[in-house]
Amino acid sequence: MKIIFLIFCCFLSSVSPNQQSYNAIFSFGDSLADTGNFLLSGALAFPVIGKLPYGETFFKHATGRCSNGRLIVDFFAEAYGLPLLPPYLALKNGVKAEHGVNFAIAGATAIAAEYFYSKNITVLWTNISLTDQVGWFQEVKSNICATRKDCREYFKKSLFIVGEIGGNDYNYPYFVGGSIKQLKALVPAVVETIIEATSVLIEEGAVELIVPGNLPIGCSALYLTLFGTTNKAAYDKNGCLKAYNAFSKYHNSQLKLSLEKLREEYPHAKIIYADYYGAAKRLFHAPKHYGFFNTLVACCGGGGPYNFNNSARCGHIGSKACLDSSKFANWDGIHLTEAAYHHIAKGLLNGLFTSPPLTFSPIKKI
Repeated sequence: MKIIFLIFCCFLSSVSPNQQSYNAIFSFGDSLADTGNFLLSGALAFPVIGKLPYGETFFKHATGRCSNGRLIVDFFAEAYGLPLLPPYLALKNGVKAEHGVNFAIAGATAIAAEYFYSKNITVLWTNISLTDQVGWFQEVKSNICATRKDCREYFKKSLFIVGEIGGNDYNYPYFVGGSIKQLKALVPAVVETIIEATSVLIEEGAVELIVPGNLPIGCSALYLTLFGTTNKAAYDKNGCLKAYNAFSKYHNSQLKLSLEKLREEYPHAKIIYADYYGAAKRLFHAPKHYGFFNTLVACCGGGGPYNFNNSARCGHIGSKACLDSSKFANWDGIHLTEAAYHHIAKGLLNGLFTSPPLTFSPIKKI
C-alpha cells in the first residue's frame, strides 16, 4: 500500500509541476497588436474599427482591435494566465498596469512620422512611432517600480514583444506609388530603428524580448488587389505575389542579422526572433489543413476578386462580413482573422517559429 502511495505521489508531481510563467507582458507595434490605443486616441483615419463587425467573434462588440476577435498578443496573455493587456491610453482612465501594458497603436511606423511627411507621404493613420511607444513605456515604468533593483526583479520575469513593426513604413510609400527598389533602400533605417528601440528597452531592464519579422504581404488581399497583374509568373503556387513576399523576406533577413549583433552587445538578454512570416505562410500553403476555406479572400469587404474594395472597405457602406470567419485567414483585406492569429500564436508559443524558444512554456492551452 505504501509503495502504491509513493507511486501515486510521484505521478502527481510529474503531471502537476509548479509551472513558472511571466508576470507581465509589454507589447509594442501597430495594428497587428493594438488592443485599443488607436480608438482611444480619437484618430479619425479608420473609425470603422470602433464598431461591428470588428470584434464580433470573441468580444461581441468593437474593442479597437483591427480584427473580428483576438490578436496574437491576446493569445499570449491567455497562454500565460494573464489578463488581456490594457491599452496604454486606458491608463488615464484608472486602468491598472500590474500585468503589463500594450503600447501598440494602429498605423504606427518604426521610423518617426516626420520622415514620411518630408517625402510628401501624408496618408499616415497616426503620428505615433515605435520611439514614441518606448517613451510611453518609460513614463509607465515609474509607476510600476520605484527603484532600479525593484525594476530589475519585476522585468526579469516580464516578456517584451517589440512588434510586429515596420510594415507601415513600407505600406504608406507602396500605396502612393513607391517601387520595391525604392522601398528596399528604406529597410536599413527601419531595421536600425527597431534595433535601437530594443536596445533602449534592454537598458531600461528588459531581459526577455521577442522581435517579430513581417508577414507575407504578397498574400494580403489588399496587395493582391492593388498590385495584381495578368502575368501568371508573378504569383507563387499559393496565389501570392512573389515579389512582395520576397521583399518581406528581405526585411526579415536584415532584421535577423541585426539581432545577432544585438545579442553580442547584450549577452545577458534573451532576444528572440519571431518568424511571423513562416508562421503565417503555412496557412496559405495548406489552408485546408488549418480549417480554412480560403486564405486569400477577405472575410469582410465590398467585393472584387479578393473581396477588397477600397471604396467599400470592411465596416463601410457596401461591405459585409462572411458568415463564418473561422474559415477565413484574411479579415478585412489588411488584417487577419482571429482564427489566423490563433494559429500563428500557437506556432510561436510551441517554439516552431521562435528562435530561441521562449523561456517559459504556456501554462494554459489556447
